[in-house]
Amino acid sequence: MFERLLPSMIVNTIYDIHLDQLKTQGIKGIITDLDNTLVGAKDPLATPELIVWLKDVEQRGFQVVIVSNNNETRVAKFANPLRIPFIHAARKPTSRAFRQALKMMDLNPEQTVVIGDQMLTDMLGGRRMGLYTILVAPISLKDEGIMTRVNRQIEKVALSRLRKKGLWPKEEQK
Repeated sequence: MFERLLPSMIVNTIYDIHLDQLKTQGIKGIITDLDNTLVGAKDPLATPELIVWLKDVEQRGFQVVIVSNNNETRVAKFANPLRIPFIHAARKPTSRAFRQALKMMDLNPEQTVVIGDQMLTDMLGGRRMGLYTILVAPISLKDEGIMTRVNRQIEKVALSRLRKKGLWPKEEQK
């Protein structure tokens, strides 16, 4: 059951993603979450480092669409200055927004990756559509909404079960 939450790849941040490797895999499009994936949940604008990364992504020929469960005001304020198309109130993990993003980029699932910080929304939604999925560590757990906090608790249970099955790395001892 919890296997559907497993990402194709796990990285700490978007900056750890090897874009050339994705290109070699035939990836042409990136569907990315916004909050705690690209910036913190309350950060209104892109950081200078993120702007450089997004320019690199564009120069390499990738298309990008932001797919967020957040409201239009939040997502538009972030995406519009960057001229990145977006889908707000996406209701992830349902497939509607993922299908819409694929249509916006005119790409097939095999040509597209989903990047996000939540297993229950981003990874599950992407896996259900047959997309390559990349899980990033959340930028900040501070300022998350109530539904995200509930999802994080469910993720803890899922991770425990996945570890018992040997499908997820054991937690590091601190």
